[in-house]
Amino acid sequence: MSPSAVSAPSRAQSVPGLAVAGAAYGVAWVLHLLLPAVPVLTWCVLLGIVVAQVRPLRPRLDGSWKPGLTLAAKRLLRIGVVLLGLQLSLVDVAGLGWVTIVAVIAILALTFGVTYLLGRWARLPGDQPLLLAAGFSICGASAVGAMSAVTRDRGKDAATPVALVTLFGTLAIAVLPVIGRWVGLTELEFGAWVGASVHDVGQVVATAQTAGAAALAVAVIVKLTRVLMLAPIVAITSTVVRRQGADGGARPPIVPLFVAGFAAMVLVRTLVPLPEALLATAGTVQSVLLGLALVSLGSGIRLEALVRTGGRAVLVGLASWIVIASVSLGTVLILPLG
Repeated sequence: MSPSAVSAPSRAQSVPGLAVAGAAYGVAWVLHLLLPAVPVLTWCVLLGIVVAQVRPLRPRLDGSWKPGLTLAAKRLLRIGVVLLGLQLSLVDVAGLGWVTIVAVIAILALTFGVTYLLGRWARLPGDQPLLLAAGFSICGASAVGAMSAVTRDRGKDAATPVALVTLFGTLAIAVLPVIGRWVGLTELEFGAWVGASVHDVGQVVATAQTAGAAALAVAVIVKLTRVLMLAPIVAITSTVVRRQGADGGARPPIVPLFVAGFAAMVLVRTLVPLPEALLATAGTVQSVLLGLALVSLGSGIRLEALVRTGGRAVLVGLASWIVIASVSLGTVLILPLG
């Protein structure tokens, strides 16, 4: 049988699930227009979770819709991560100054280590400690998806970490502006704090814009500095997994192709003067691809199972959220960040 004869049915089988994810993305966009404080990608996860709780739909989620949703959660998410690299210019990162850059990396490393150790101490199943650490310290659901692609479970443990980074990232949109005003942070200080502590890029924008354009500009650059660490951390994880699979298990490449693509896009954005229209189009495509992926990941969450077994994960997520917010705030108050 020819390869095309095999691949064509697979593409056809993906259509229903992709259509459902696309419809959910459309609804998420409308909800974002009605409530701009909540990012589109956050709505995508929430809608996926809602769909998963409708019991009559579960046979379809596990049946005819599954091929398309799986395609979105894996291949489309990786393409979205590659395009994420076009948001980041190393020139902008260098403009922060070495003190800020070192501080942001130190906060990330501390949050990653603390979250991972808390997850192991709480005996979270599978690779959840690692995925939670990546999501809370680097860039939310995108980091969870990227990290799950190189772990042993290949994404089976990703649903709970995605739900938790969505929950606490959304909570930050409401809580951080209140604390910032109470502490008396300047616009630049607040922007640096948000960029160093909030999970997803969309959540950073939604939180920082409450303090003005200056806060938003600093927050995005600091946040994208954290995003830059996605490539080396995923590559290191992949190397560790390869060594652990030396007994004959599956061994991912040292640098996954999508991570190499992400790094390449960062270099392109840094070295090549790209038209704003092209960057805007790439940003839109990236948002759509990540949105479809997050609908799919959200659709894998069963709240009744999360209530029974996810209490420890929620506590780990809460502790991690408090750690990164507290350490980032302390750093902003001590050092001239932003």
